[in-house]
Amino acid sequence: MPLTIYADFQAESQERMTVAVVGLGYIGLPTAAVMARAGHRVIGYDIQPAVVASVNAGRSHLVEPGLDLLLAAVTAGKGLTAVNEAPEADAYLITVPTPTKTGDFNHPDLRSVFSAVEAIAPRLVKGSMVVLESTSPVGTTRQVAQRIAALRPDLKVPLSSTDRDDGDVDVAYSPERVIPGRTLRELESNARVVGGITPRAARRAAALYRSMTSGEILLTDDRSAEFVKLAENAFRDVNIAYANELSLVCDDLGLNVWEVIQLANHHPRVSILTPGPGVGGHCIAVDPWFIVAQAPESARLIRTARLVNDGKPRFVIEKVCEVMDLDPGLRLGCLGMTFKADVDDFRESPSLNIAKALSALYPGRVVCADPYASALPTDHGLAIVPHDAALKEPVVLALVPHAEFKTLHRPDARVVDACGLWA
Repeated sequence: MPLTIYADFQAESQERMTVAVVGLGYIGLPTAAVMARAGHRVIGYDIQPAVVASVNAGRSHLVEPGLDLLLAAVTAGKGLTAVNEAPEADAYLITVPTPTKTGDFNHPDLRSVFSAVEAIAPRLVKGSMVVLESTSPVGTTRQVAQRIAALRPDLKVPLSSTDRDDGDVDVAYSPERVIPGRTLRELESNARVVGGITPRAARRAAALYRSMTSGEILLTDDRSAEFVKLAENAFRDVNIAYANELSLVCDDLGLNVWEVIQLANHHPRVSILTPGPGVGGHCIAVDPWFIVAQAPESARLIRTARLVNDGKPRFVIEKVCEVMDLDPGLRLGCLGMTFKADVDDFRESPSLNIAKALSALYPGRVVCADPYASALPTDHGLAIVPHDAALKEPVVLALVPHAEFKTLHRPDARVVDACGLWA
């Protein structure tokens, strides 16, 4: 049974700790910086030497408002240092990616999580705490505990909520719940769900998070906490799928989906989201599949939503092809390639995949613009131009409503608006 969920957990002790953050990516690096600002001695552990060097120089390898200034401050004061070997620490926060396996969108790839466990296991001592933050299928935290127990038979590690609450190592789960572009602010203010394999593990992890956030701390067991994160992202995916499906239906009926949604949203109990070219990012485009993988017969709506959103890029490509195939001399300008507006994140981006697909279909006839194009891998193979150049092409495809795009006038060219930029 879940532990009692408190409206707000007041930590009995907010003692300063040595905290190791394992993985300095989009979640790990901001978390490490905020933990250091809270007064903890933080050691960031990442296997990429370039990331370690950048952090130790006080520079962020990510684009996130406020992160550069905070990182410079906490590294200058030695509150945060980075290493590429697992350090000794009081607490370990695992913030590594959990993608789906290549070619299999239903099954999560947990190799990075387990590699992190193998790296830190030799450093654990009696009293250590391990908290998994990576979005994971139900049961992963207990697999982490099992691996620790197997690697360190000299330590007593509780493996389930029925075990005695007096182990040598406490293992818990607490998912990140932030959005790129507001990560620092939300780390310090969002409610935090903390699930422990045992009650003590939950309480200890809650005390650590209380030191960095003013948001509610909600305690439960590890399995419930894992599913909470999946449920949150699946909720968003299903609602996006509804909007995307409306865009398909409106196209069949010859209706303006943007006008239909705007009018429908005047109903006091209706709030339809904005359709887009698909769903991207590491979370929403991936996490619902974890639910489908564990409950395939029950998660029918969640699975259908994933299929709708995964199919939207194909619809956008077909709409563009209808225009481009009218004249072999037509050229196309694509606006936006990140997975969402105003971030430099291209992970699982449907817009980027659409731009690549169209560039392959019409070689030499497609140019692309994005204010964050410099963050693309060097082998992207796209023709990158300033956005004013993309706007001058005879056909313009709006894929991502970046803030600076919203100041642009709708061009006289033929426009395919996949994101409501000019709705």
